[in-house]
Amino acid sequence: MKFSEFWLREWVKLAINSEELTHQITMAGLEVNDVAPVAGKFTGVVVGEVVECGLHPDADKLCITKVNVGGKELLEIICGASNCRLGIKVAVATIGAVLPGNFKIKVAKLRGQSSYGMLCSFTELGINVESDGIMELPAEAILGTNFREFLSLNDVTINVDVTANRADCLSIKGMAREVGILNRADVSVPAFKNVKPLINDKISVAIEAPIACPRYLNRIVKNVNAKATSPLWMQEKLRRSSIRSINPIVDITNYVMLEQGQPMHAFDLMKIEGGIVVRMAKQGEQMTLLNSNEVELNDNTLIITDHNKVLAIAGIFGDESSGVTDETTDVLLEAAFFAPDAIRGRARSYGLHTDSSHRFERGVDSNLQYHAMERATQLLIEICGGETGEIVSKESAEHLPKAKTISLRRIKLNRLLGHCISSDDVVEILTRLGCDVETTESGWVAKTPSWRFDLTIEEDLVEEVGRIFGYNNIPNQVPKACLTMKNCKEMNQPLKRVRDLLVDRGYHEAITYSFVEPKQQALIVCDVKPLILQHPISAEMSSMRLSLWPGLLNVVAYNQKRQQSRIRLFEAGLRFIPEVTAENGMRQEMMLAGVITGTSSEEHWNIESNTVDFFDLKGDLEAILELTANEIAYSFKASKHNALQPDQSAAIEVGGKIIGHIGTVHPKLEPLFGLNGRTIVFEIEWAAINQRIIPEAIMISKFPANRRDIAVIVADNVESVAVVRACLGTSNALIQSSQLFDLYTGKGVEYGKKSLTITLTLQSAERTLEENDISESVAEVIKHLGNKFNAHLRD
Repeated sequence: MKFSEFWLREWVKLAINSEELTHQITMAGLEVNDVAPVAGKFTGVVVGEVVECGLHPDADKLCITKVNVGGKELLEIICGASNCRLGIKVAVATIGAVLPGNFKIKVAKLRGQSSYGMLCSFTELGINVESDGIMELPAEAILGTNFREFLSLNDVTINVDVTANRADCLSIKGMAREVGILNRADVSVPAFKNVKPLINDKISVAIEAPIACPRYLNRIVKNVNAKATSPLWMQEKLRRSSIRSINPIVDITNYVMLEQGQPMHAFDLMKIEGGIVVRMAKQGEQMTLLNSNEVELNDNTLIITDHNKVLAIAGIFGDESSGVTDETTDVLLEAAFFAPDAIRGRARSYGLHTDSSHRFERGVDSNLQYHAMERATQLLIEICGGETGEIVSKESAEHLPKAKTISLRRIKLNRLLGHCISSDDVVEILTRLGCDVETTESGWVAKTPSWRFDLTIEEDLVEEVGRIFGYNNIPNQVPKACLTMKNCKEMNQPLKRVRDLLVDRGYHEAITYSFVEPKQQALIVCDVKPLILQHPISAEMSSMRLSLWPGLLNVVAYNQKRQQSRIRLFEAGLRFIPEVTAENGMRQEMMLAGVITGTSSEEHWNIESNTVDFFDLKGDLEAILELTANEIAYSFKASKHNALQPDQSAAIEVGGKIIGHIGTVHPKLEPLFGLNGRTIVFEIEWAAINQRIIPEAIMISKFPANRRDIAVIVADNVESVAVVRACLGTSNALIQSSQLFDLYTGKGVEYGKKSLTITLTLQSAERTLEENDISESVAEVIKHLGNKFNAHLRD
């Protein structure tokens, strides 16, 4: 909202200066974005009148004028403006005047004739108004008046960033009301009389979308003079609000919008066929905007029509065919209340943004339409003349906003503000805000005004009381810290610990989008139908991810294209699996995924350069599982996966349940993802590894440990890790560890069999073991392996 400070001070008398005013507005939550003078710096410019005007004898485009500036003598001034003529009043820069840019006025000779001053245009005085010639002032301007005082140019414009919830401040009336509340000053509303109808002409109104448009008013004004000139005071107030003067009818509707906060529109009555209909557009319906652009309407757009054509997009933009021109004689004024939800986003969908849509989509006072219609009519009759008809109204009372009644408790006010504001101050603040206030035992009950539709709950009133009282007036108090220890189980595995481990092993953390390209995702997860977004950022980001692999593989390809050959990445994030029984039909699971490609180590003269393989990533994953102190519970089972290369992939299991996969990306996927070379990936459910066994302190044995190696023959299809773990599965407490250190097939071993050499470590915490103890323990292990795997000792 941009406005003139002088205009604001016409509404509310203030004892503070401009700097204090802008600081006060900012502290109240309406940030002042800019303060700028309304004109350039100049001196020596006065009001004058052209009393003689003739052609220059030696120049066709110059005039020699004599100008009366209220002094004893007339000034002879040469002017080249096309609109210079006898009888007009003008802005005159006299000898000695200094114009913007430090341009000094001196006696000058033009084609042999002396000129004792200059007739000024808006631009020459640093006033941002487009004009073809010199400034023409009203006939009532007093000769010799200092021009800065005449046009009140010692003014500044204040540009305020009004937050979306404070649409009531998008007008001089609203800003004056706000400033008056802050300064406990009364607001002087300009007085005017309602115009008495002189004609009986009316146009019918039909509202077919009462929810979107609960109230619609119109009024006919006939025999207006559209060629009249808008008063200079009005032009200046519009200019200082960054609105260009167009013609008096449009200027009046813009002025009422700025003054009252009610956007209005004026139609050329002669171009309207039948009555007014307010309805939703039909899909594909077309109209030509006032800026001559053609648009195709959507069926969610509220429009104003007559019985044959579209007249306007409601609250946003008018149609070119019904707009007023200099030839307009009869006008139909419109004022309506449009529901914010019916306007919000519509202008943007057509590439538009207007002062009207800016206000309607945030909310307009629902009780303002009649007052604004009378104000516009009064100005129109004064400036353009004409005869007015009665106001025709149509409304749906049940769809108009209702005043809200909100309870404010003293205990809540004190607790949230941390300070006790006196009851009298609370009542005064709420009353000045426009609320009807009633005191109760627990606090107050306030009925909100129609223009404060943002006040809905108790916290809103607390905020208003604190804001008007002044946050800087609330004394500083040392906060009381009442902290409680967060309940965190020691057995929970912190994600940060896993992150640190992977970073220590040379990985970088990646954070990718939860939205992925559907076709790429189908290459990795083909048996689950993902959630497709209705309004995606782009077609490549339209599917909610079922796996972290698509994002990571695209990051790998991105880095490879930028000369990064050795890549190690990991990511922790959610995957989204549609499931009817889940909350909102979507199961969200935290996953941990990693990817490696390139060489297994950094380039070094003393280290052989090898390409990464399955076991490099498996080793890193096993290090993560070891953090649980229960790595024996997890197992890797050979399996097939749509995205992984056969015989180089495995499922990760715990308790017989698959919790993840690891393997080499299938060669057929490499060109589809733009990968260069072998890429190995893993993905595992975080919930399956986020618990760890808490360490327990035990006494260290003082007795020596003993090692025994056994070589057992088992079938080829028996997993080595299962045999090693089975050695610890006996009830014998002397077996401390088992480890595979050799696997042999060939001569001396039956076909279809393999030999596993396992080292057993035996130790007692109570005594030194004797050979008999060791032999019995080893025999027990061999028997257990025989029963479980049909294993026997190798000869």
